[in-house]
Amino acid sequence: MPEKTTRKSESAPAAEEEAAAPHSGAPQNHIYVGKKPVMSYAMSALIQLSQAGEVVIKARGLAIGRAVDVAEIVTKRLGNGAFGVKNISIATEQVKSVDTGEMRNVSSIEILVGK
Repeated sequence: MPEKTTRKSESAPAAEEEAAAPHSGAPQNHIYVGKKPVMSYAMSALIQLSQAGEVVIKARGLAIGRAVDVAEIVTKRLGNGAFGVKNISIATEQVKSVDTGEMRNVSSIEILVGK
């Protein structure tokens, strides 16, 4: 008899975990915003807020606007007024360019949302 092999398909909880902590060694309550839809990050943030009470939304470069949108959605639309923005910090990070290998400055933001 031939042996059956099964492949695991990516499920919704796995996608939420990826949005919440895509980097190994990253704290559980940090969400790194990238190119996914805003609502996937907002739902991940809401889940983290219900478990930890605080969440840090981080983004760099062009994703900064999306991170601000996530914070606004969580505090105003989904949180029913239970959560608010506690702190916002902005910085400039030096990143090595993939194309040219040169160092360049990239803006970054961290938004702390909690009760």
